[in-house]
Amino acid sequence: MKTRQIVLDTETTGLDPDLGHRIIEIGCVEIINRRRTENTFQQYLNPDRAIDEGALEVHGIDNEFLADKPRFSDIVEDFLEYVRNSELIIHNAAFDTAFLNRELEGLARDLGVIEDYCTILDTLALARHTHPGQRNDLDALCKRYDVDNSQRTQHGALLDAEILADVYLAMTGGQTALLLDGITSGARAVAATEKGRAKKHQSLPVIMPSQEELAAHESWVRRLEKETGEPCLWRHIEEQS
Repeated sequence: MKTRQIVLDTETTGLDPDLGHRIIEIGCVEIINRRRTENTFQQYLNPDRAIDEGALEVHGIDNEFLADKPRFSDIVEDFLEYVRNSELIIHNAAFDTAFLNRELEGLARDLGVIEDYCTILDTLALARHTHPGQRNDLDALCKRYDVDNSQRTQHGALLDAEILADVYLAMTGGQTALLLDGITSGARAVAATEKGRAKKHQSLPVIMPSQEELAAHESWVRRLEKETGEPCLWRHIEEQS
């Protein structure tokens, strides 16, 4: 029996569909019987609204580039046909499904919700179950499972879907991978502890960040919050300072 899975990612104008933010890119990768195929789906979309500065810093997709791209309503039938009867694999699925369902809700015709067409597997929830107490954003999982993400200098829906497909296959590949990960994580922890002891009594200079560095930090925090679906610890620290 053929098992068909679709790894999906989106890029958006901002972080909250309740504030009118829209999808600007959909990227999908097909997996059949645990093998990636060449049958991909990618579409840039004109959101008919401005892109938030923070989002632009993350994905680099601007309104000028999207000006001649189709609207979601133009491609929705092709997209739904592509994902129909599959299992969608999404990292932090609540984020992407909220945007997809808001796009579907905004159409003139009733096409239901994305869950009417396929089942959904959240790799963030899977990673948290497999690696409790550890970082489980996509970059951390790439490092943990030795997946090459060197091209990910900026986010892109199709690129991130391709990377997530490799991460998912590695993460669900069996007990050997989990055992090796436990060994390497333990070794890294020991090395970090020894390094910390060596530096414990050193007097280190305090270097204040520039405005450019603060802006880069804010962009990174927003990206982390999008991928994990949780408020970043730095937010709490900044509020207490």
